[in-house]
Amino acid sequence: MKKYTYTEKKDTRSGFGTGLAHLGRTNPNVVALCADLIGSLKMDEFIKENPERFFQIGIAEANMMGIAAGLTIGGKIPFTGTFAAFSTGRVYDQIRQSIAYSDKNVKICASHAGLTLGEDGATHQILEDLGLMKMIPGMTVINTCDFNQTEAATIAIAEHEGPVYLRFGRPVVPIFMPKFTDTENENKFVIGKGIQMTEGNDVTIVATGHLVWEALQASEALEKEGITAEVINIHTIKPLDEELILKSIAKTGCVVTAEEHNIIGGLGESVARTLALNNPVPQEFVGTQDTFGESGTPAQLMEKYNLNAAAIVAASKKVIKRT
Repeated sequence: MKKYTYTEKKDTRSGFGTGLAHLGRTNPNVVALCADLIGSLKMDEFIKENPERFFQIGIAEANMMGIAAGLTIGGKIPFTGTFAAFSTGRVYDQIRQSIAYSDKNVKICASHAGLTLGEDGATHQILEDLGLMKMIPGMTVINTCDFNQTEAATIAIAEHEGPVYLRFGRPVVPIFMPKFTDTENENKFVIGKGIQMTEGNDVTIVATGHLVWEALQASEALEKEGITAEVINIHTIKPLDEELILKSIAKTGCVVTAEEHNIIGGLGESVARTLALNNPVPQEFVGTQDTFGESGTPAQLMEKYNLNAAAIVAASKKVIKRT
Protein backbone atom coordinates (compact mmCIF):
# COMPACT_ATOMS: atom_id res chain seq x y z
CA MET A 1 0.00 0.00 0.00
CA LYS A 2 1.21 3.50 -0.85
CA LYS A 3 2.54 5.36 2.20
CA TYR A 4 2.10 9.10 2.66
CA THR A 5 4.55 11.17 4.68
CA TYR A 6 5.11 14.84 5.28
CA THR A 7 8.02 17.12 6.10
CA GLU A 8 6.06 20.26 6.90
CA LYS A 9 2.78 21.41 8.41
CA LYS A 10 0.85 24.52 7.41
CA ASP A 11 -2.66 25.81 7.81
CA THR A 12 -4.95 25.45 4.82
CA ARG A 13 -5.95 29.12 5.07
CA SER A 14 -2.35 29.98 4.12
CA GLY A 15 -2.83 27.88 1.00
CA PHE A 16 -5.79 30.10 0.17
CA GLY A 17 -3.67 33.21 0.69
CA THR A 18 -0.92 31.88 -1.56
CA GLY A 19 -3.41 30.93 -4.25
CA LEU A 20 -5.13 34.30 -4.08
CA ALA A 21 -1.79 36.09 -4.43
CA HIS A 22 -1.03 33.95 -7.51
CA LEU A 23 -4.36 35.00 -9.02
CA GLY A 24 -3.55 38.61 -8.30
CA ARG A 25 -0.52 38.28 -10.57
CA THR A 26 -2.11 36.22 -13.31
CA ASN A 27 -5.81 37.18 -13.56
CA PRO A 28 -6.59 40.92 -13.63
CA ASN A 29 -10.32 40.28 -13.18
CA VAL A 30 -9.89 38.77 -9.73
CA VAL A 31 -10.84 41.10 -6.88
CA ALA A 32 -11.01 40.38 -3.16
CA LEU A 33 -13.40 41.45 -0.40
CA CYS A 34 -12.99 40.89 3.32
CA ALA A 35 -15.14 41.34 6.41
CA ASP A 36 -12.45 42.71 8.72
CA LEU A 37 -10.40 39.48 8.88
CA ILE A 38 -7.48 40.14 6.53
CA GLY A 39 -4.87 38.45 8.73
CA SER A 40 -7.04 35.46 9.53
CA LEU A 41 -7.75 34.87 5.82
CA LYS A 42 -4.08 35.44 4.83
CA MET A 43 -5.05 38.06 2.24
CA ASP A 44 -2.14 40.39 3.02
CA GLU A 45 0.03 39.52 0.02
CA PHE A 46 -2.79 40.02 -2.46
CA ILE A 47 -3.62 43.40 -0.90
CA LYS A 48 0.01 44.54 -0.88
CA GLU A 49 0.42 43.77 -4.58
CA ASN A 50 -3.09 44.81 -5.70
CA PRO A 51 -4.45 47.48 -3.33
CA GLU A 52 -6.82 48.85 -5.98
CA ARG A 53 -8.46 45.41 -6.32
CA PHE A 54 -9.25 44.92 -2.63
CA PHE A 55 -12.34 46.07 -0.73
CA GLN A 56 -12.47 46.11 3.06
CA ILE A 57 -16.17 45.83 3.87
CA GLY A 58 -15.89 45.61 7.64
CA ILE A 59 -18.12 43.52 9.87
CA ALA A 60 -20.96 43.62 7.36
CA GLU A 61 -20.95 40.19 5.76
CA ALA A 62 -24.37 40.47 4.12
CA ASN A 63 -23.30 43.72 2.50
CA MET A 64 -20.11 42.01 1.30
CA MET A 65 -22.11 39.33 -0.53
CA GLY A 66 -24.29 41.93 -2.20
CA ILE A 67 -21.28 43.95 -3.34
CA ALA A 68 -19.61 40.80 -4.64
CA ALA A 69 -22.69 39.93 -6.67
CA GLY A 70 -22.69 43.41 -8.18
CA LEU A 71 -19.02 43.26 -9.12
CA THR A 72 -19.63 40.23 -11.31
CA ILE A 73 -21.87 42.28 -13.60
CA GLY A 74 -18.81 44.23 -14.74
CA GLY A 75 -16.85 41.07 -15.42
CA LYS A 76 -14.95 40.90 -12.14
CA ILE A 77 -14.35 37.62 -10.28
CA PRO A 78 -14.88 38.46 -6.60
CA PHE A 79 -13.39 36.32 -3.82
CA THR A 80 -15.08 37.00 -0.47
CA GLY A 81 -13.24 36.16 2.74
CA THR A 82 -14.44 35.60 6.29
CA PHE A 83 -14.98 32.74 8.75
CA ALA A 84 -17.14 29.84 7.58
CA ALA A 85 -19.80 30.61 10.19
CA PHE A 86 -20.15 34.12 8.79
CA SER A 87 -19.77 33.02 5.14
CA THR A 88 -22.86 30.82 5.26
CA GLY A 89 -25.39 30.97 8.10
CA ARG A 90 -25.16 34.72 8.62
CA VAL A 91 -25.57 35.53 4.92
CA TYR A 92 -27.62 32.64 3.58
CA ASP A 93 -30.38 34.86 2.21
CA GLN A 94 -27.92 37.06 0.30
CA ILE A 95 -26.11 34.04 -1.14
CA ARG A 96 -29.35 32.39 -2.24
CA GLN A 97 -31.11 35.46 -3.62
CA SER A 98 -28.30 37.74 -4.86
CA ILE A 99 -25.67 35.20 -5.93
CA ALA A 100 -27.00 31.72 -6.63
CA TYR A 101 -30.45 32.55 -8.03
CA SER A 102 -28.88 34.56 -10.86
CA ASP A 103 -25.78 32.33 -11.10
CA LYS A 104 -23.35 35.09 -10.20
CA ASN A 105 -19.64 34.24 -10.52
CA VAL A 106 -18.80 34.78 -6.84
CA LYS A 107 -16.22 32.70 -4.95
CA ILE A 108 -17.22 32.39 -1.29
CA CYS A 109 -14.02 31.57 0.59
CA ALA A 110 -14.57 30.36 4.14
CA SER A 111 -11.86 29.87 6.74
CA HIS A 112 -11.94 28.54 10.31
CA ALA A 113 -14.47 25.83 9.43
CA GLY A 114 -15.43 22.97 11.71
CA LEU A 115 -14.32 22.07 15.22
CA THR A 116 -10.66 22.84 14.55
CA LEU A 117 -11.40 26.55 14.86
CA GLY A 118 -10.69 25.60 18.45
CA GLU A 119 -10.91 27.90 21.41
CA ASP A 120 -13.44 30.35 19.96
CA GLY A 121 -16.09 27.74 20.68
CA ALA A 122 -19.45 26.62 19.35
CA THR A 123 -20.71 29.99 18.10
CA HIS A 124 -17.86 30.09 15.56
CA GLN A 125 -17.48 26.34 14.88
CA ILE A 126 -19.96 25.84 12.09
CA LEU A 127 -20.60 22.15 11.42
CA GLU A 128 -23.51 22.46 9.02
CA ASP A 129 -22.07 24.70 6.30
CA LEU A 130 -21.47 21.99 3.70
CA GLY A 131 -25.11 20.96 3.96
CA LEU A 132 -26.33 24.54 3.73
CA MET A 133 -24.28 25.26 0.64
CA LYS A 134 -24.71 22.01 -1.28
CA MET A 135 -28.50 22.40 -1.15
CA ILE A 136 -28.33 25.68 -3.09
CA PRO A 137 -28.96 25.00 -6.80
CA GLY A 138 -25.89 25.56 -8.96
CA MET A 139 -23.47 25.96 -6.05
CA THR A 140 -20.15 24.13 -6.33
CA VAL A 141 -18.85 23.04 -2.90
CA ILE A 142 -15.17 22.32 -2.20
CA ASN A 143 -13.47 21.26 1.05
CA THR A 144 -9.69 20.92 0.84
CA CYS A 145 -7.32 18.74 2.86
CA ASP A 146 -3.94 20.52 3.03
CA PHE A 147 -1.99 23.63 2.03
CA ASN A 148 -1.13 22.47 -1.47
CA GLN A 149 -4.65 21.35 -2.33
CA THR A 150 -6.13 24.60 -1.00
CA GLU A 151 -3.73 26.68 -3.09
CA ALA A 152 -4.60 24.65 -6.18
CA ALA A 153 -8.35 24.83 -5.51
CA THR A 154 -8.22 28.61 -5.02
CA ILE A 155 -6.61 29.01 -8.43
CA ALA A 156 -8.91 26.50 -10.10
CA ILE A 157 -12.17 28.11 -8.99
CA ALA A 158 -11.23 31.37 -10.71
CA GLU A 159 -11.54 29.52 -14.02
CA HIS A 160 -14.88 27.97 -13.07
CA GLU A 161 -17.93 29.94 -14.17
CA GLY A 162 -20.54 30.13 -11.43
CA PRO A 163 -20.79 30.41 -7.64
CA VAL A 164 -18.38 28.36 -5.52
CA TYR A 165 -18.11 27.70 -1.79
CA LEU A 166 -14.48 26.97 -0.83
CA ARG A 167 -14.03 25.69 2.74
CA PHE A 168 -10.69 25.55 4.60
CA GLY A 169 -9.36 25.77 8.14
CA ARG A 170 -7.30 27.37 10.85
CA PRO A 171 -4.98 24.66 12.29
CA VAL A 172 -1.62 23.60 10.93
CA VAL A 173 -1.93 20.17 9.29
CA PRO A 174 0.46 17.90 7.36
CA ILE A 175 1.21 18.80 3.74
CA PHE A 176 1.00 15.52 1.84
CA MET A 177 -0.56 16.36 -1.52
CA PRO A 178 1.60 17.31 -4.55
CA LYS A 179 2.60 20.92 -5.05
CA PHE A 180 0.26 22.96 -7.23
CA THR A 181 1.10 23.14 -10.92
CA ASP A 182 -0.75 25.03 -13.62
CA THR A 183 0.17 22.54 -16.33
CA GLU A 184 -2.06 19.75 -17.57
CA ASN A 185 -0.81 16.73 -15.66
CA GLU A 186 -1.82 14.42 -12.83
CA ASN A 187 -1.22 17.09 -10.17
CA LYS A 188 -3.66 19.59 -11.65
CA PHE A 189 -6.69 20.27 -9.46
CA VAL A 190 -9.89 19.22 -11.23
CA ILE A 191 -13.21 20.30 -9.75
CA GLY A 192 -15.54 17.33 -9.29
CA LYS A 193 -12.84 14.66 -9.56
CA GLY A 194 -11.87 12.75 -6.42
CA ILE A 195 -8.43 11.25 -5.88
CA GLN A 196 -7.77 7.63 -5.03
CA MET A 197 -5.01 7.77 -2.44
CA THR A 198 -4.55 4.05 -1.69
CA GLU A 199 -5.73 0.74 -3.08
CA GLY A 200 -7.59 -1.81 -0.98
CA ASN A 201 -10.08 -4.66 -1.17
CA ASP A 202 -11.75 -4.75 2.24
CA VAL A 203 -13.25 -1.29 2.83
CA THR A 204 -13.57 2.06 1.05
CA ILE A 205 -12.87 5.16 3.13
CA VAL A 206 -14.24 8.35 1.57
CA ALA A 207 -12.82 11.37 3.37
CA THR A 208 -12.76 15.13 2.95
CA GLY A 209 -10.86 18.07 4.42
CA HIS A 210 -8.76 17.49 7.52
CA LEU A 211 -10.07 13.93 7.78
CA VAL A 212 -8.18 12.82 4.65
CA TRP A 213 -4.90 12.67 6.58
CA GLU A 214 -6.64 10.82 9.41
CA ALA A 215 -8.04 8.35 6.86
CA LEU A 216 -4.55 7.68 5.55
CA GLN A 217 -3.31 7.04 9.08
CA ALA A 218 -6.27 4.73 9.65
CA SER A 219 -5.47 2.78 6.50
CA GLU A 220 -1.94 2.14 7.73
CA ALA A 221 -3.24 0.97 11.11
CA LEU A 222 -5.75 -1.34 9.42
CA GLU A 223 -3.07 -2.79 7.16
CA LYS A 224 -1.15 -3.93 10.23
CA GLU A 225 -4.21 -6.00 11.12
CA GLY A 226 -4.49 -7.49 7.65
CA ILE A 227 -7.24 -5.15 6.43
CA THR A 228 -6.66 -3.22 3.20
CA ALA A 229 -8.49 0.08 2.84
CA GLU A 230 -9.05 2.11 -0.32
CA VAL A 231 -8.87 5.77 0.66
CA ILE A 232 -10.57 8.33 -1.58
CA ASN A 233 -9.89 12.05 -1.17
CA ILE A 234 -13.11 13.90 -2.00
CA HIS A 235 -12.26 17.58 -2.20
CA THR A 236 -15.42 18.42 -4.17
CA ILE A 237 -18.57 17.70 -2.20
CA LYS A 238 -20.73 18.96 -5.06
CA PRO A 239 -20.61 17.81 -7.79
CA LEU A 240 -19.65 14.51 -6.18
CA ASP A 241 -17.39 12.08 -8.04
CA GLU A 242 -19.92 9.25 -7.97
CA GLU A 243 -18.08 7.23 -10.59
CA LEU A 244 -14.93 6.91 -8.49
CA ILE A 245 -16.86 6.03 -5.34
CA LEU A 246 -19.05 3.42 -7.04
CA LYS A 247 -16.05 1.83 -8.72
CA SER A 248 -14.36 1.42 -5.34
CA ILE A 249 -17.35 0.06 -3.42
CA ALA A 250 -18.06 -2.42 -6.22
CA LYS A 251 -14.77 -3.97 -5.16
CA THR A 252 -14.86 -3.53 -1.38
CA GLY A 253 -18.59 -3.90 -0.71
CA CYS A 254 -18.68 -1.35 2.15
CA VAL A 255 -17.78 2.26 2.90
CA VAL A 256 -16.85 4.64 5.71
CA THR A 257 -17.30 8.37 5.21
CA ALA A 258 -15.22 10.79 7.29
CA GLU A 259 -15.70 14.53 7.62
CA GLU A 260 -15.28 17.42 10.07
CA HIS A 261 -18.96 18.22 9.76
CA ASN A 262 -22.33 17.09 11.02
CA ILE A 263 -23.19 13.63 9.69
CA ILE A 264 -26.57 15.16 8.78
CA GLY A 265 -26.23 17.04 5.52
CA GLY A 266 -22.56 16.50 4.75
CA LEU A 267 -20.40 14.24 2.61
CA GLY A 268 -21.76 11.11 4.26
CA GLU A 269 -25.32 11.83 3.22
CA SER A 270 -24.25 12.62 -0.34
CA VAL A 271 -22.46 9.28 -0.53
CA ALA A 272 -25.46 7.49 1.03
CA ARG A 273 -27.73 8.92 -1.66
CA THR A 274 -25.34 7.73 -4.35
CA LEU A 275 -25.32 4.24 -2.87
CA ALA A 276 -29.10 4.14 -2.47
CA LEU A 277 -29.62 5.00 -6.13
CA ASN A 278 -26.92 2.74 -7.54
CA ASN A 279 -25.49 0.04 -5.28
CA PRO A 280 -26.67 -0.09 -1.65
CA VAL A 281 -23.89 -1.38 0.59
CA PRO A 282 -23.20 -1.00 4.34
CA GLN A 283 -21.97 2.45 5.35
CA GLU A 284 -20.65 3.92 8.58
CA PHE A 285 -20.37 7.67 9.27
CA VAL A 286 -17.47 9.45 11.00
CA GLY A 287 -18.48 13.03 11.76
CA THR A 288 -20.14 15.07 14.47
CA GLN A 289 -23.32 13.45 15.74
CA ASP A 290 -25.94 16.20 15.39
CA THR A 291 -24.31 18.39 17.99
CA PHE A 292 -22.67 21.77 18.44
CA GLY A 293 -19.00 22.06 19.34
CA GLU A 294 -17.31 23.66 22.33
CA SER A 295 -14.13 25.47 23.28
CA GLY A 296 -10.88 23.51 23.28
CA THR A 297 -7.73 22.93 21.30
CA PRO A 298 -8.19 21.37 17.87
CA ALA A 299 -6.52 18.15 19.04
CA GLN A 300 -8.73 17.90 22.13
CA LEU A 301 -11.89 18.48 20.13
CA MET A 302 -11.01 16.05 17.33
CA GLU A 303 -10.43 13.36 19.95
CA LYS A 304 -13.54 14.10 22.02
CA TYR A 305 -15.82 14.16 18.98
CA ASN A 306 -14.20 11.07 17.42
CA LEU A 307 -12.86 12.77 14.31
CA ASN A 308 -9.56 10.94 14.05
CA ALA A 309 -7.79 7.87 12.73
CA ALA A 310 -8.90 5.73 15.67
CA ALA A 311 -12.55 6.48 14.95
CA ILE A 312 -12.09 5.64 11.27
CA VAL A 313 -10.43 2.34 12.20
CA ALA A 314 -13.32 1.45 14.49
CA ALA A 315 -15.90 2.40 11.87
CA SER A 316 -14.06 0.35 9.24
CA LYS A 317 -14.07 -2.77 11.38
CA LYS A 318 -17.74 -2.27 12.18
CA VAL A 319 -18.82 -1.85 8.58
CA ILE A 320 -16.81 -4.87 7.42
CA LYS A 321 -18.70 -7.01 9.90
CA ARG A 322 -21.96 -5.87 8.27
CA THR A 323 -21.01 -7.10 4.81
